[in-house]
Amino acid sequence: MATNVTSLVPTEPKIVNRWLQMCASIIAMMAIANLQYAWTLFTKPLTSSLHATLAAVQIAFAAFIFCETWLVPFEGYLVDRLGPRLIIGIGGLLVGAGWIGSGYAYTTTGLYIWYAIGGIGAGAVYGGCTGNVLKWFPDHRGLCAGIVSGAYGIGTAVTVAPIEKMIHVSGYQHAFIFWGFVQGIIVTVAAMFMVAPPKGWLPKAWKPVARVHQSTIDMTWVEMLKQPSFYLIYVMMTLVAFGGLVVTSQLKEIATFYKVDKVIIAWGLSAAILAIQLNRIVNGVTRPLWGWISDHIGRENAMFTAFLIEGLAIWAWLQTIHRPVLFVLLSSAVFFAWGEIFSLFPSITADLYGRRWATTNYGIVYTAKGTASIFAAPVAAYVMFRTGSWVPVFYVMIACDIVAAFMALLWLKPVATRAVAKAEAMALSPTLAKAPTAK
Repeated sequence: MATNVTSLVPTEPKIVNRWLQMCASIIAMMAIANLQYAWTLFTKPLTSSLHATLAAVQIAFAAFIFCETWLVPFEGYLVDRLGPRLIIGIGGLLVGAGWIGSGYAYTTTGLYIWYAIGGIGAGAVYGGCTGNVLKWFPDHRGLCAGIVSGAYGIGTAVTVAPIEKMIHVSGYQHAFIFWGFVQGIIVTVAAMFMVAPPKGWLPKAWKPVARVHQSTIDMTWVEMLKQPSFYLIYVMMTLVAFGGLVVTSQLKEIATFYKVDKVIIAWGLSAAILAIQLNRIVNGVTRPLWGWISDHIGRENAMFTAFLIEGLAIWAWLQTIHRPVLFVLLSSAVFFAWGEIFSLFPSITADLYGRRWATTNYGIVYTAKGTASIFAAPVAAYVMFRTGSWVPVFYVMIACDIVAAFMALLWLKPVATRAVAKAEAMALSPTLAKAPTAK
């Protein structure tokens, strides 16, 4: 009888090592990074080859982000139901097909279709890897979500220079096709090592800490959508994602506009290419860093600090944007404070709405990035075309960051506290929790 009771208690898996899951997720996320972060290298040759405007070409980027984000809830549901291996493996095939097909596309319509297919695959990989890590590491949720999302941010750092060289030597089509094969194979192989933890599993001797609001209730996506905190989180992520996506998709065009794109800074690299490489490194490092900080000071406090820093960094960047060295350094400062949204928002989603449906729930929150991309790519390019300046876009970025910072501290923090307390009360005594408060 004692044996049966013991068997009901979740224990550490004896075969599957959760750090192996982490490593496989890191490799897969690094392999899909080029689809988003190397895009800016392709915009100029695409406009020339397809005889299209920048705004028209940027629709492909918006389509990628839209498919990468808005299908993640469905892909996340499949991951939660079928496990990460199958869905991430299929995602790897679509990631490869997206870039290979883009290399063979000779019209803007073809480019849109193939880059959107790549977005579907990237979303499956991103959502699956992030959700799986949230389940395996409730004890270090901010740090580990940051490490995995950081791999996505830093993945392009080692490939920017080779891709740019290949574009100049062999053409952008060859670069798309070659790297499409490489990325697709890496993701598919990494997926073979991924599994979800057993139902109800928790690390030994772990308990939530008081400074981070964590609910033990697992909410479905329907239940999550009934929570006021969800809408706050969604709006905040949309506001902050906008600025980073503008820089991600338009950095080389911004550098060209301010005539710093061809200025050689160091190691034979121009300001634009050095900025892209340094940004990717900073973007990767900042995610686990801010995740770790949030584990210690709370998600909302970390959000307030990071968003405020980003707004100030964008303002300083705009004041000195004509200076090549400061162009590189301050664009990286923007990414230092921006990349953390991909560790803090998945962490707070799992904190408030539970682990079981973490992939599905964060998939819905992650669509905020898709919403932001509509304004960050084609709309921002159109505003620049109509006004002849990037300044209006920069000031909108600053305003979004400052507003989101104070929303985190003054609005989300008390709402999150009440949401966790209410969920725990309902779990302990549903009847009591629903009873009206005595006046």
